[in-house]
Amino acid sequence: MTDKTGSDQKTIEIQLLSSLDQIAAADWDSCACPEWSEGRVIDPFTTHRFLHALEASGSVGPGTGWQPQYLTAYQDGQLIACAPLYAKSHSQGEYIFDHNWAHAFENAGGRYYPKLQIAVPFTPATGRRFLTRPGFEVAGTSALIQGAVQLAAENELSSLHITFCTEDEALAGGQMGLMRRTGQQFHWDNAGYRDFDDFLASLSSRKRKMIRKERRTADAFGGEVLMLTGDQIAPRHWDAFWRFYQDTGARKWGTPYLTRGFFEIAHETMRDDMLLMLAMRDGRPIAGALNFIGRDTLYGRYWGCVEDHPCLHFELCYYRAMEFAIAQNMARVEAGAQGEHKLARGYLPVTTHSLHWVGHPSFADAVQQFLTAERAAVAEDIEILTAYGPFRKDTREERE
Repeated sequence: MTDKTGSDQKTIEIQLLSSLDQIAAADWDSCACPEWSEGRVIDPFTTHRFLHALEASGSVGPGTGWQPQYLTAYQDGQLIACAPLYAKSHSQGEYIFDHNWAHAFENAGGRYYPKLQIAVPFTPATGRRFLTRPGFEVAGTSALIQGAVQLAAENELSSLHITFCTEDEALAGGQMGLMRRTGQQFHWDNAGYRDFDDFLASLSSRKRKMIRKERRTADAFGGEVLMLTGDQIAPRHWDAFWRFYQDTGARKWGTPYLTRGFFEIAHETMRDDMLLMLAMRDGRPIAGALNFIGRDTLYGRYWGCVEDHPCLHFELCYYRAMEFAIAQNMARVEAGAQGEHKLARGYLPVTTHSLHWVGHPSFADAVQQFLTAERAAVAEDIEILTAYGPFRKDTREERE
């Protein structure tokens, strides 16, 4: 597969890889995280080590409904762009859902699956999806989009989806004919707070009292909270967290998305990128929250427990994460998908973005009409929720 893009019309060759073992980590990361030599990477989820851990652990691959088809673009023999592309046989683990599209398409006699998905599996965190080497942003992005659409069309697949992409990527994809979709998450922004009390001072009196009460309630669980990262994390800690994760996964999704092997591999290759919080009572872990650490953002990913204690979930997943971000001078905390309950705790609504291509013209028209109405509804919802945020009136005016 070849494509001609860019002002000099150089030929760009598109290749599909069925495994990340087929590409050197340094080559992939030259596009995914070219800033790695300067310290911590911006986005840990598109690194070779994270995606490879998913693959090597069997969390993606045969039998999972996530079949790797990594997209790579070469110019003059040099990798200039790549993307985590998967052939999907279902719509699980995506967090920007198209179940209704699938039902409508199949009820009309079509075959919706398999479809193509450019995404980080099981990870509703915004980041670049068209990973380009510096200096090749336009040509690389164009080649990846054209290559993915051509792959879907030539194989008569129903659709292509690029989820949790950046706003810039959404605009670029829209200019190339892809359909844009918006969604909503709740993120906490660090407005240069000196400490957690400084954050509380920015809230209305009622919300400030509520959070203090919740933290006192959580502290009454009768133990201590460990904040572990890097070599502080031991294999025994993953044994405990695996029990928590299994319980949460079984209740939310029926079966957990990640295998036990993922945590073992991630411990070897990514423990410096992770913050594991464990609530200990009588020397035994009873609850935990796993976060991934980016350069400017702390990403809350998984929570679980074997004992229920009031407000302990809020303490580990929200308040301790905020304290860590303040201490590390990080810009924000992304606490995962959904959850309007986060609003009262300082997490404000933000827009998420995705791109979509649908092969059937009539169905594409129907999807486009739906997305236009949905974007307006999402924008209105975000405006309303922001106005109901927990910050003092003068603080809100400063933020605006």
